[in-house]
Amino acid sequence: MAEAESVAADGAADVVARLKHRIIDHALPLWSTVGWDGTAGGFVDRLHQDGTADNAAPRRLLVQARQIYCYAKAAQMGWYPEGRAIALKGLEYLLAKAKAPDGRPGFVFSLTPEGGVHDPLRDTYGHAFVLLALATAYGLDQDAQIRAEIDALLSFLDTQLRSPHGGFQEGLPPSMPRRQNPQMHLFEAMIACFDATHDLSFQNRAGDFFALFLANLYDKQTHTLGEYFEEDWSRIPPVSVEPGHLAEWVWLLKGFERITGCPTGRPRGELLASALRYRDATGCLIDEGDAEGNIRRHSRRLWPQSELAKAWIAQAESGEAGAADEARAALVLLERHYLSHPVAGGWYDQFDREGRSLVATIPASSFYHVLCAVTEAEQVLG
Repeated sequence: MAEAESVAADGAADVVARLKHRIIDHALPLWSTVGWDGTAGGFVDRLHQDGTADNAAPRRLLVQARQIYCYAKAAQMGWYPEGRAIALKGLEYLLAKAKAPDGRPGFVFSLTPEGGVHDPLRDTYGHAFVLLALATAYGLDQDAQIRAEIDALLSFLDTQLRSPHGGFQEGLPPSMPRRQNPQMHLFEAMIACFDATHDLSFQNRAGDFFALFLANLYDKQTHTLGEYFEEDWSRIPPVSVEPGHLAEWVWLLKGFERITGCPTGRPRGELLASALRYRDATGCLIDEGDAEGNIRRHSRRLWPQSELAKAWIAQAESGEAGAADEARAALVLLERHYLSHPVAGGWYDQFDREGRSLVATIPASSFYHVLCAVTEAEQVLG
């Protein structure tokens, strides 16, 4: 951990301000110009290594929704006034092209670059991000039409995707194994919906996911979270653990505590301690381990690092000693390893254990993780 320990002395004090400027000056302009298809509409899924748009790549629902979230959030924070118009333009495209284009309810998994249906799957994970995008956009203006879209999407989830065993199916058509990941992001979306609407029904919906977490997703013996489950939420051995998700739940549990008053300190502390077992020599979280704390995959993606920062930010918000310094150190690692890219406003997505980049493109999907970590850092760490 030698490198990680040196981080605190290496620009940690003003890392939040540096990352905020990086997002405002470079990332937000890049992804709303080069990252937007001015001809067919919609956000592009990724950029080439040189920063030009990959216009041939299919347009995934989750990317459209995440980019809407980013621009609405940036506008909400006062970082990027034009973000509101960009978010609403993205939302207009999303609703026009991805919502029930084949006459069946729900949003399709992906679109062609021209705006046709590429994959008609109704993916629960993608719908969670549509809900997050709608909630964040609703937070800007309290627009009644956006609220109607929130209610329509909730109705679709309740009538088409709810599982008799708790939580929601993977999608339509249903598939196996069941994953914790869509449940986690629906939990996030319900918290965001409550923040935007102050409608108490979203506290109850978030509470359903908290109950699922405690009863089925979280292993109280190993203090880990499994990724894959049978229909009835029994674990599928050997258990796969993604440390980035352990960290992400720490932040989400703090959000749940904030909106309900329900204490979550114990599982947060346990999850974070578990996540920290899966770091490599750089101090970064690796992609996958087992329930015993062993590393199963030595590659390391960008998003677990932003989630580790958010976990420490949540603990800092709770008053944990030293957590603010740990959060800044995590942000320095994110900046140093992933955001220092030759394309201003771009990033590296994944490295192998030797530190070689494994992904040639610059995926748009990472922006949500980076922007969320930095907005949280500014609000809590200042």
